[in-house]
Amino acid sequence: MTILTGIIYPLVMTGIAQAGFHSKSNGSLILRDGKIIGSGLIGQKFDSTIYFWSRPSAIGYNPIPSSGSNYGPTSDTLRKQVNARRMSFASANSLTDELSVPKEMIFASGSGLDPHISPEAALMQVDRVIKARHFDNTKKEILLKKINDLTEQPQYLLFGEKRLNVLLLNIELDKI
Repeated sequence: MTILTGIIYPLVMTGIAQAGFHSKSNGSLILRDGKIIGSGLIGQKFDSTIYFWSRPSAIGYNPIPSSGSNYGPTSDTLRKQVNARRMSFASANSLTDELSVPKEMIFASGSGLDPHISPEAALMQVDRVIKARHFDNTKKEILLKKINDLTEQPQYLLFGEKRLNVLLLNIELDKI
């Protein structure tokens, strides 16, 4: 039984995964010029004004601990973090209404590694990115089209919400 469940079964499953789902079974790695620059499954920190910003991470985007902050809804620390994130995002993106900041830009995900933001959060950042990169209206239109093209629909059109992978969006942004 040890040989069957400890050696044969894992080898068969690994073989099936490698043959049928090679990219996914190897972590959905994203390559640029032959070098690994990230994974489509793990969020990364982008804090420069020339890039779209990711969702905050309570663990500094480190995949080893993979957890949230565990602050409860009555936590004063969480309230201060949320207010600081809200004000920072609104200020950087010239938003007049701080309450319009999307929830994913002020709350860290449960895993701390969510690579996605909503299309609305991306659109709120467009003017900042355009200004920082000195893009003209033609490049702005290209960027808006890329945001639309990269928007993923809910899984099976049923589960979740529309979302954008920030790393993939920023890679496309660099191509403009």
